Amino acid sequence: MELNVTRRKFLKISGAVAATLAVVELGFDDKTARAKAKELKISALKPTPTICPYCSVGCGILVYSNGKDVVYTEGDPDHPINEGSLCSKGTTVRQVYTTEKRITKPLYRAPGSGEWEEVDWDFALDKVAKNIKDTRDRTFVQKENGHTVNKTEAIAYMGGAALDNEETYLLSKLFRAGLGLTYIEHQARI
Repeated sequence: MELNVTRRKFLKISGAVAATLAVVELGFDDKTARAKAKELKISALKPTPTICPYCSVGCGILVYSNGKDVVYTEGDPDHPINEGSLCSKGTTVRQVYTTEKRITKPLYRAPGSGEWEEVDWDFALDKVAKNIKDTRDRTFVQKENGHTVNKTEAIAYMGGAALDNEETYLLSKLFRAGLGLTYIEHQARI
């Protein structure tokens, strides 16, 4: 009597036998596994959906936090863009919050000083706005060679990849038409 077993049938039979042995002989108990799963450190936490901050693709991430710390992050399987998968940067997004190197307050270094000092947000925003206005007022050119140009070449703007198309469009309009910047670039093009 001859057995007619193809390679494919052999692999299927071998896989089924191995799985059966693993469950029966090795003592795998699905009830115990389910009970252990309930003890996982994220099982009691409610995931908060968010968007990855690293590029303009907009992958969905689920963030598990206990109120004071980010415990775990994973790709959102219900998100239409990434369907649960993440790139290497998105996988490590938890470190943005948990690293001890994270700066949580604005830092200011006075002209001529070699030291950074913590300042409050009002001071930092006012300082940036004042510097932009002073530089623009000092370097603004209305006419050049008889043509109206309304520009400044003393300020440049660099967009980041975390901006989506709409944000990039609005920011380019603000900086070009509102402030007269000519040097506008985006990180994705470099």
